[in-house]
Amino acid sequence: MSQRWIKVIGIGEDGMNGLSASSRILIDQADVVIGGDRHLTMIGATNADQMTWRSPLKDTLADIEKLKGKQVVVLATGDPMSYGIGVTLGKHFGYDQLDIVPAVGAFALASAKMGWALTDPFTECLTLHGRPLENLSLHLRNGVKLIALSANGETPAQAAELLCLKGFSESQITVLSHMGGRDEARISNIAKEWSDEKTADLNVICIECVADDQAASLSRIAGLPDDAFSHDGKMTKREVRAATLALLAPKPGELLWDVGAGCGSIAIEWMRADGKAIAIEDNDKRLGLMADNALSLGTPTLKIIQGRAPERLDGLATPDAIFIGGGLTSEGLVEACWDALPKGGRLVANAVTLQGETKLMEMWENWGGEMSRQSVSRLTKVGPHHGWKPFMQVTQYAVTKS
Repeated sequence: MSQRWIKVIGIGEDGMNGLSASSRILIDQADVVIGGDRHLTMIGATNADQMTWRSPLKDTLADIEKLKGKQVVVLATGDPMSYGIGVTLGKHFGYDQLDIVPAVGAFALASAKMGWALTDPFTECLTLHGRPLENLSLHLRNGVKLIALSANGETPAQAAELLCLKGFSESQITVLSHMGGRDEARISNIAKEWSDEKTADLNVICIECVADDQAASLSRIAGLPDDAFSHDGKMTKREVRAATLALLAPKPGELLWDVGAGCGSIAIEWMRADGKAIAIEDNDKRLGLMADNALSLGTPTLKIIQGRAPERLDGLATPDAIFIGGGLTSEGLVEACWDALPKGGRLVANAVTLQGETKLMEMWENWGGEMSRQSVSRLTKVGPHHGWKPFMQVTQYAVTKS
């Protein structure tokens, strides 16, 4: 028997008619076929035992583990590797245990029906299935074309409401449901005129973004305006924040610890560059501000931990980078951060007090790296005239662990 005992077969709205001969043979030879009720209805009766997904999903994964030694077929919608069950199975069992046979996925179908090239930088694909709706906010900018997998039939109306809230009320929304099947349907309207009526649950939302005059189309490059964040005045200012993130050097998929996160500006900008972040903060008011900022700026999956470091660092996933923005002089904090950082990981810390600078000097003497000092002044009105208003100087330490 092949080592790859789990066959993951993508199936479209055309059901068995759209499957290749080899995929049909895999289903015919299977001992067990697993899929949703809709998938199992499509293939009809087989010689195999049939199982539907249980909730929570991990229960079905446990069931599949018990089937090793048998030929198992898992039916998936479209492309199993595009936000699909193939990814989940691969992470759980290992991709060397899977044979994956994709069908045409929802993004490819939608792009063909809309005439949007997937390789166009103004076309972006995302999922709102199993994800917070606020993820949509991250992608909003004038002229961009979004293809979003929907959670259910209520998602289009929710997306239209969010677009209006964010200043994109003139955006054109097209909902494509049951693409490639006999029940295929298409509904179009602009966001501000979208009906609250529920659509078919199996749908894809296509949005041509049109920014209103009041829309805040924010860059994904570090250095958002300070007023993009709700804060209490104590936050890393725009100029210093941009320099800090440049030293942290975010890369897609990497994890940041933002220690003493305040209103979350560093962690949120890291995530807007396609990273993941954990923010540790003890102040109740700032925790609330951070949660609001994460929602409004399109990073609702920011993991927020209340408490003080280093105590709250125990058990966290290994970071690729750490920023220490608060609590620098707390006993054992910098040492705990250094110990948690893997080889090649980056650490950046900022200080505005003499005590904080002293700690940065200790870190530099122990671990090397580089230090700089930044002075920022902004032009402001002084009576009938204008002058420069200086902010507190920031001393910055950065090191890569070797």
